[in-house]
Amino acid sequence: MARRSAGEMTSTLSGAGLQCVPYARRISGIAIYGDAHTWWDQAADRYDRGFRPRVGAVMALPPHGKMQLGHVAAVSRIIDARTILLRHANWSPIDGARGQIEDDVPAVDVSPNNDWSRVRVWFAPLQSLGTTHWPVQGFIYNRKPARLVRASDPIGDIIARLMRSGALSRPAQSNPAVDNAIRKKVT
Repeated sequence: MARRSAGEMTSTLSGAGLQCVPYARRISGIAIYGDAHTWWDQAADRYDRGFRPRVGAVMALPPHGKMQLGHVAAVSRIIDARTILLRHANWSPIDGARGQIEDDVPAVDVSPNNDWSRVRVWFAPLQSLGTTHWPVQGFIYNRKPARLVRASDPIGDIIARLMRSGALSRPAQSNPAVDNAIRKKVT
């Protein structure tokens, strides 16, 4: 697996470095703004979301431990069912500097159910996967969510009409024969 970091291939955009959000937005085309921890909720009704990685999707991590603003990273390649490569910024300090870009670095699903709810991510200072099991909210896909098409439901339409008219809000008439049969079964 090729592991390239910004220190090897390009300089950061400014002296302060690059944050994960503008980098993820630029490379994924997902037009969400604000801190990384807000991306998952902001994507609802704007972009498809799910729990399986796809190339080009953005993996959203909520705040965890010292990472108070969350993190976003784009999936660049799927290696196997539990390993993907990421493109992201401001994850690893490289040559002592934060705000660096890392391309094609591994993330491994370490969730017990193989559901991508926890990952370990490449950490450049270790030249290995980090030891933290980071929680994952899910993956944001760069496509609009499909509109729900309402199927024909004639029974549901009748029930809705009866509820609006108040016909279903009246108590049902008691039937002594049915009431007695129920009492016998219960006792």
